[in-house]
Amino acid sequence: MKIFTKMYDACLRWARHKYAVYILGFVSFIESIFFPIPTAVMLAPMALARPNRALWLAFVAMATSVLGGVVAYIIGAFAFQSWVYPWIVELGYGDTYNRAYQWFLEYGVWVVLVAGFSPVPYKIFTLTAGAMSMAFVPFLVASIIARSAQFFLIGGLVKWGGEQMEHKLRQYVEWIGWGVLILGVLAYIIYNLVN
Repeated sequence: MKIFTKMYDACLRWARHKYAVYILGFVSFIESIFFPIPTAVMLAPMALARPNRALWLAFVAMATSVLGGVVAYIIGAFAFQSWVYPWIVELGYGDTYNRAYQWFLEYGVWVVLVAGFSPVPYKIFTLTAGAMSMAFVPFLVASIIARSAQFFLIGGLVKWGGEQMEHKLRQYVEWIGWGVLILGVLAYIIYNLVN
């Protein structure tokens, strides 16, 4: 049974929808605030479906993600204790928040740069930055750099690989899907054993 191939084909069909770019922007925006699914999950198949627009799609994802990060920063600054922290604990991100908080204390703005590629959800960093009253301009600059790096890397690889990459990826998507799933489970187990 080819689970990941079916999912991949479905993502490519959705990516060709006439409103796909608006959906990408919306998902990218809310992912920076509360949405649990990473933007890259939608950006990659959209860029594969339209390699000639891959960099434009990366820009849309980056811009809307940073705007969502600004909204999350404001929410964190004004409603963290009353609304955000209880919600973080309810969703099971309490330990993740505490880790992000410690990283902010140790590394400051550099944490936001790392957040673009970290396994810790970006939304935790945006909300925490607001709650800790981090200087807004460095937060904004770091967010733009981090999100640009992630999304333009995806868009650039797809543009470079083009249609050929789409066919190769489809050919190996089952192996990649199961491999990522197994690595994720192993990382989770190792992380829990270490902490």
